[in-house]
Amino acid sequence: MSSAIRALHRLEDSLLVLLLGSLILLASTQIILRNLFDTGLVWVDPLLRVMVLWLGLLGATVAAREHKHIQIDVLTRLFSKNASLLVQSTVDQFSAWVCLIIAWHGARWIQLDYADAITSFIGVPAWILEIIIPISFAIIGIRFFIQSIHTGRQFLNRHERPPASDS
Repeated sequence: MSSAIRALHRLEDSLLVLLLGSLILLASTQIILRNLFDTGLVWVDPLLRVMVLWLGLLGATVAAREHKHIQIDVLTRLFSKNASLLVQSTVDQFSAWVCLIIAWHGARWIQLDYADAITSFIGVPAWILEIIIPISFAIIGIRFFIQSIHTGRQFLNRHERPPASDS
């Protein structure tokens, strides 16, 4: 595995830990402020919603990386190992294209929000909070595409026959 890929994995894992820790800290602080002091921070609730979005989508990229994403494998259990590899490669290819289309339209949405200078809570540009959508779906799509190639090669390697000898 290349050092760039390992760095991406470390970045994803670090962001997940940072987001989850911050989410727990902010939510706990907000609960304490509300229950004990009858007050709260106005900007925390919208920030927590954005953090949940980021946490979920970053978690999805890691799940796709680790092959632990949700799969519906009812049909693959009915097929032989060879046919199952072909079906899995096809499903991964389809999933890749769906994710890449979502990433494309997410990027278009970000461009529109950027061009219109739309802001979110406390004046933060909305596109900064939404940028995780095209980025995460692009990463997931690329991972599915790579998995489809890998599984397709496994299928093809099982069907290759050694050349017949002329003896």
